[in-house]
Amino acid sequence: MKLLRLLLLSLFFLSAMGQLPSQDILALLEFKKGIKHDPTGYVLESWNEESIDFNGCPSSWNGIVCNGGNVAGVVLDNLGLSADVDLSVFANLTLLVKVSMANNSITGEIPDNIGDFKSLQFMDVSNNLFSSSLPPGIGKLGSLRNLSLAGNNLSGSLPDSISGLASIQSLDLSRNSFSGSLPTSLTRLNNLVYLNLSSNGFGKRIPKGFELNSNLQVLDLHGNMFDGHLDGMFFLLTNASHVDLSGNMLVSSSSQKLLPGMSESIKVLNLSHNQLSGSLLNGSDLQLFASVKVLDLSYNQLTGELPGFDFAYELQVLKLSNNKFSGSIPNDLLKGDSLLLTELDLSANNLSGPISMIMSTTLSVLDLSSNALVGELPLVTGSCAVLDLSNNRFEGNLTRMVKWGNIEYLDLSQNRLTGPIPEVAPQFLRLNYLNLSHNSFTSPLPKVITQYPKLRVLDLSSNQLDGSLLTELLMSPTLQEIHLENNLLNGAIEFSPPSTTQSNLQVIDLSHNQLDGFFPGRFDSLSGLQVLNLAGNNLSGSLPSSMADMSSLSSLDLSQNHFTGPLPNNLSESIGSFNVSYNDLSGVVPENLRRFPTSSFYPGNNRLRLPAVPPGSNNLPGRNSGRRPINTIVKVVVIVACVIALIILIMLAIFILCIRIRRRNPPGQVTNKGIRRHTQTNPSGTSGTGSGGALIVSAEDLVASKKGSSSEIISPDEKMAAVTGFSPSKHGHLSWSPESGDSFPAETFARLDVRSPDRLVGELYFLDDTITMTPEELSRAPAEVLGRSSHGTSYRATLDNGVFITVKWLREGVAKQRKDFSKEAKKFANIRHPNVVGLRGYYWGPTQHEKLILSDYISPGSLTNFLYDRPGRKGPPLTWAQRLKIAVDVARGLNYLHFDRAVPHGNLKATNVLLDGPDLNARVADYCLHRLMTQAGTIEQILDAGVLGYRAPELASSKKPLPSFKSDVYAFGVMMLELLTGRCAGDVITGEGGSVDLTDWVRLRVTEGRGTDCFDPALLPEIVNPTVDKGMKEVLGIALRCIRSVSDRPGIKTIYEDLSSI
Repeated sequence: MKLLRLLLLSLFFLSAMGQLPSQDILALLEFKKGIKHDPTGYVLESWNEESIDFNGCPSSWNGIVCNGGNVAGVVLDNLGLSADVDLSVFANLTLLVKVSMANNSITGEIPDNIGDFKSLQFMDVSNNLFSSSLPPGIGKLGSLRNLSLAGNNLSGSLPDSISGLASIQSLDLSRNSFSGSLPTSLTRLNNLVYLNLSSNGFGKRIPKGFELNSNLQVLDLHGNMFDGHLDGMFFLLTNASHVDLSGNMLVSSSSQKLLPGMSESIKVLNLSHNQLSGSLLNGSDLQLFASVKVLDLSYNQLTGELPGFDFAYELQVLKLSNNKFSGSIPNDLLKGDSLLLTELDLSANNLSGPISMIMSTTLSVLDLSSNALVGELPLVTGSCAVLDLSNNRFEGNLTRMVKWGNIEYLDLSQNRLTGPIPEVAPQFLRLNYLNLSHNSFTSPLPKVITQYPKLRVLDLSSNQLDGSLLTELLMSPTLQEIHLENNLLNGAIEFSPPSTTQSNLQVIDLSHNQLDGFFPGRFDSLSGLQVLNLAGNNLSGSLPSSMADMSSLSSLDLSQNHFTGPLPNNLSESIGSFNVSYNDLSGVVPENLRRFPTSSFYPGNNRLRLPAVPPGSNNLPGRNSGRRPINTIVKVVVIVACVIALIILIMLAIFILCIRIRRRNPPGQVTNKGIRRHTQTNPSGTSGTGSGGALIVSAEDLVASKKGSSSEIISPDEKMAAVTGFSPSKHGHLSWSPESGDSFPAETFARLDVRSPDRLVGELYFLDDTITMTPEELSRAPAEVLGRSSHGTSYRATLDNGVFITVKWLREGVAKQRKDFSKEAKKFANIRHPNVVGLRGYYWGPTQHEKLILSDYISPGSLTNFLYDRPGRKGPPLTWAQRLKIAVDVARGLNYLHFDRAVPHGNLKATNVLLDGPDLNARVADYCLHRLMTQAGTIEQILDAGVLGYRAPELASSKKPLPSFKSDVYAFGVMMLELLTGRCAGDVITGEGGSVDLTDWVRLRVTEGRGTDCFDPALLPEIVNPTVDKGMKEVLGIALRCIRSVSDRPGIKTIYEDLSSI
């Protein structure tokens, strides 16, 4: 009996042992612990111990693939998971074949024991937040066939052991932060079919040997920093069908030839955004692209005339924009007799001559914009659906459009077209975009434009159109944008919304016409309207209260009219841009509009009261000359007293500041700031770079007197003096908040005290996957002050992984509302260029002063640190070759912003040109910030540009200044003068002829025939070289063209081309 009981007990024990979770299950449960958020419950609700299959593999768990009693696959794609996981636990899954968790928000590292995943054949963790470098153990995965780590934050160089991936067929490491040179062992992966290393930071030469891999079909290395010559042997021998090397710094294989030959296997070739030069084809090279289907050579420096490509029988897409091609456009490209072209882009070149006819029956997309094409418009357009002939010199009228085909997108803007817009062209039944702006069209608006059933965008602005506004336009069910500004339209705006259909209008711009009458009372029915601009007309009457129903409105400009009465209450909270100045409004500004600056209400509106702001306080002088109040004398006395008190306070502040500086610096130690002031007050009135006894007053001191800051850039010595010998990077943290505003001198900001370890409690938004962190991690990041500007203060922050980033802490009140700020910030995500500093994200805090912008940190510093002959300059004076390269780099970056992204920089100055690496590659920073700022912030930025010497004259005279492409060109011209002279743009130069700024000083010297006297004395030893002398004179001529009046000022494309040719 006892023996039987013992036997039963043993059987029970063995059965219990069999019910214990297997090693595979324990590994999965350990992985589950790292999941913080599972919006669908796909994992957290499924992976539980109650549903365990005790055969060793939980086949009932979601995303788990079993092979017998073992886990063979973990598939968790597209679930929106937020997790911090340890992938090393998967080493216990001995038969694991597939790991796929793409498109989530999973953080972690690629584990060091990745080589223990012996059975792994497929791994895809793309589009997550993994960081760390690629461990050497990756080379032990001899069975791995597919590896995708794209879209993470992996960094470092690729290990040589990667050659151990003997079975790999697809390798995707794109959109990470890898750097260094590519290991040559990559070329020995003989089974590799697909290789994508794009959008990283790889540099130096592309290793030779990829042509030896007979299986390679796709080679994508775009968006890196590879340099050197194109490898002619690769292009001759490769079997790859898709080759993308765009967005690098590659040059032609030789000075005579772009390539020595081309393999017939290459069907898609993209070499755009490089530094290729020379002519496209020579006589013996006519068959070079014979087998290519897609060819993109845009954004290079190719020259010469275009071939007809009549030999390229398979060519379907040809992109050659933004080069220097000249001559006429070959007829073969537009006739299509032997070509199958469907898309042709020749924009932004120097092409000339007429375009008589477009006969191709296959060409659907044709872009010939920004050239020098002349004559009348073509008679026929073939099968073109997209036709862009803008920014040329076409003349004549639009009568030739009668024979044009079914075009969907038509842009004829910025030409010299005249006459009326014809009332014919009913064939445009598919037209959805029509832009005829910036021409000289006359006569009333044609009614035919109301008959296009699919028209979404209509732009007829900046012409001479007259007559009344067509009511049918405002009632169109398809139109989304109407741009009719800067014409001669008159009469009232009549609008009655249709009862059967709903309007889709989002933008209406009727500004600067001669419209009269009242504000349309039924505009409130336009529920989707986002932008309404009626400025600069003769509208009158009161503003209807029904405007409060325009709930989607983000921009409203009713300035320069004759509106009377009170402002409507409860206007939409979504309005981010608001202007009713230069009207006759009265009453009290509603509370929800008081967030806008006074310039939104004044000048004008003398009876409109803004609480805490005297009515009409910002009016222009003489506006109220006919209505002087009785107590004028009292006001004058009060103003004089305030001015005297202000002067006393400024003198007292300077006195206290001098005492603090003296106490801070021990005997014999003087800060750069002190040295600079001593130099400026030198009785001799001489300067190290001046001539003729000129006295230079620094623009930085002018800004200091205006804002309480010595400079936008603080020198390292000043930083060290400010913290009395301690390194800011060791003792400062970003958790400090500049709540006290701008009233402190710049030195105060060099050491950031830690008040609270979790000061940043808002939300971080990233524009790409290059960096990732939490607000708490950013709070702990050691920080060092870089400088200050009208926007706020910039810091260099050191992340936990040792990576540096630049953090700009926006000053309170300059940022737009959150919705508009976020919308504009997201547009920066795709701005990526070697000469443009990348923006990486932003932080939105719970209070007004907690707005941060994150961007790449560029070392060794800005152009100001290297150019000006002042204490603290880094290194010896820049050579002429370095200065010319900087000018070309900046022009290239601006050309990208203007043409590729269609946005002006808006804040170009020497402090916003950062020099990267030992080669001092120039990159423009702080671009497009005016899009993130309120109107008041933008105006202050422009005012600062004026003090520093970079503001274009048209901005100074504008009532509502906004940065433009032409104002960028002006600022760039001033910067070129700085490079030539070694002087600061805002220096006031006092000599025999009086006090002048840099631009006037150079103009005066050139007028006197002494232009070479302006050149930096540091360049004198080089000027003896005739090539250098000629180059400097050419750049001087280009700079002077840039600072002409706005109508005579060239575009940045022309400037970039001219500089590149020196």
